[in-house]
Amino acid sequence: MDERQALDAFGALSQETRLQIIRMLVVAGPEGMAAGSIAQQLEVSASNVSFHLKELDRAGLVSQQRDARSIIYTANYEALSGLVRFLMEDCCSGHPDVCLPATAAAACCPPLKDNVR
Repeated sequence: MDERQALDAFGALSQETRLQIIRMLVVAGPEGMAAGSIAQQLEVSASNVSFHLKELDRAGLVSQQRDARSIIYTANYEALSGLVRFLMEDCCSGHPDVCLPATAAAACCPPLKDNVR
């Protein structure tokens, strides 16, 4: 991820509703969520969610796929990982112990075992 992409991603995430959407989609996993379900859970209008999803899509943080009459949105895990790597790439300055707290956070996501968490 380059600096321009990181700025676009941070710009998109710097709004409360968009940050909530990304967090919901990360929890939803690869199955994603329909735009209508996102709007319902956030208790906002469909047009409001549509506007925010468009911004997240423009920043490359979500993907979308049509499923019959619904559009299913998923978090773009590769882009989110790239954003974290962008932040951490200069972190250690030759001192790996500096990055240990951040890398230890990866323990919150145990590896998949037979496709079941």
